Amino acid sequence: MSDDSFIREVNEELRQDQFKALWKRFGTIAIIVAAVVIAGTAAFVGYEYWTTARANESGDAFARALTLADEGNTAEALVALETLETEGYGSYPLLARMRSAAILADEGRADEAVAKLDAVAADSSAPQALRDIARLRAAYILVDAGSYADVAARAEPLTAEGNAMRHSAREALGLAAWKEGNRENALALFGEIMDDPQAPSGVRDRARLMSELIAGAGTAAN
Repeated sequence: MSDDSFIREVNEELRQDQFKALWKRFGTIAIIVAAVVIAGTAAFVGYEYWTTARANESGDAFARALTLADEGNTAEALVALETLETEGYGSYPLLARMRSAAILADEGRADEAVAKLDAVAADSSAPQALRDIARLRAAYILVDAGSYADVAARAEPLTAEGNAMRHSAREALGLAAWKEGNRENALALFGEIMDDPQAPSGVRDRARLMSELIAGAGTAAN
């Protein structure tokens, strides 16, 4: 046997002895760690499957409710949406409240619609953008169904500079002010919309039209 072969065999024996010693010392720990990793992976995969299945189920239920509403079966649609509000998964309970509010408003049930929207606006777990949309929708409903104070309670927090919904919020306030006969306040609010270069063209055009209408009504009265 050559010296090189002998040295290789000795090294191989040493490696095997070292491995046996390490396994004897840490083998049980390695088995436990491997078991924990496998169990954790299985639990994660199971949780992912469970959440995906729940989300898909809620999505299908929401789509069915929308179909019922589109077909004019509003009573059935509302029942389906109310079930989603309590049993739905992910964002679907919030979306169900929003859609229920729209159906209720279309049916003239303004108080119930506003209550749904107020619940979304007060939900701290909901995305801020969705909470703001709920406030704005409630404000528009209350232009016809409430007082200026009712509209202001929802819309005024949205009128701050930099808020993407400030133009529509000012429009709701202007309409509510005009409805209550507060001509100066209405003109000031519509003027803010027209003076804001970032106001969408549609909102700006409506503000200009309302300003002309209010000004013309005041001139006629004089």
